[in-house]
Amino acid sequence: MSTTALTIVGSGSSADELTQLVTFVVGGEEYGVEVLKVREIIRMPGITKMPNTPDFVEGIINLRGKVIPIVSMRKRFGLPETECNTQTRIMIMDVAGDSMGFIVDGVSEVLRVSGSEVQPAPTIAAGGLEQECIAGVISRPDRLLVVINADRIVSTSERTMLEA
Repeated sequence: MSTTALTIVGSGSSADELTQLVTFVVGGEEYGVEVLKVREIIRMPGITKMPNTPDFVEGIINLRGKVIPIVSMRKRFGLPETECNTQTRIMIMDVAGDSMGFIVDGVSEVLRVSGSEVQPAPTIAAGGLEQECIAGVISRPDRLLVVINADRIVSTSERTMLEA
C-alpha cells in the first residue's frame, strides 16, 4: 500500500512516518480516514430527500448556507439500516475537492499510527466497488481498523450525478 493517500505528521522513513486518522464505527466495525479529509463532525440534522439519487444518498442538508449531499455509510457498505441514536453523526469530508456528509454510527477518536502499521487489505476481501475505497488495514492486538480513502468512497461518475 502506498502511504501517499495518507497525511504525514512526522518525518523520517516511510515506515516511521506518523499518520493521524479519525476513527468511526459503522455496523459494529471500526474504520479510519485521514484527519485532514474531515472538515467537521455534526449531530444528525433534518435531511431533505432528493428524487432520482442513488439509494445510498440520504438527501441534502444546508450547512451554513452550503448545500451538502449526505451519504449513508451503512447503505454504501451494503449493511442494513438502523435507527439513528445519540451516537449517530455526520462526518463532513472533503471528497476530491467537494464537501460531502457521511452518516456513521459513531465517531471514536483521533488515532496516530506509523506507516509500518498500515498493511494492504487482503486480496480475497478487496473485491467489488465498495472495496475500492479501502486504503489498508491496521492490525493492533485489541482491534482491526480498516483505513478508508475518502476520495474513493463515491466514484467520479456518482459525484457528477450528485452535482447535477
